[in-house]
Amino acid sequence: MTPRADLAGYLTHYPQEAGLGEEDPAAVLDRYHTPDYEVVSDGVRLDRQRLLDHMRPARKRVAGVRVEVEQALVDGDQVAARYRLVAEMRKGGTVVTEIYMFGELAADGRLRRAVQATRPMPSE
Repeated sequence: MTPRADLAGYLTHYPQEAGLGEEDPAAVLDRYHTPDYEVVSDGVRLDRQRLLDHMRPARKRVAGVRVEVEQALVDGDQVAARYRLVAEMRKGGTVVTEIYMFGELAADGRLRRAVQATRPMPSE
């Protein structure tokens, strides 16, 4: 599955695999993203290495994650989505983040670049 083939599926599965999976984080990242992938989240640029550096400790802090996709659109090599990421923390508590994401796909359907704005939401 690639983001082009199933954007909502990508949005749902990627955080699960990246945050909770046993598979090497680099393999998970590379399955869905090109080697030169970068995301700009709330003005902060994260390249492949910075994403990997973020994924490893997140696996220690998160007990569960789910994604609620409100909108997911693919048009040629462009994608857009609005969704909520709900993370259950190991030390208790829930973190809910609303995400607005716009991206560019590579020819093979993986994400090449994404820009996103986030905002915290009240936990459930």
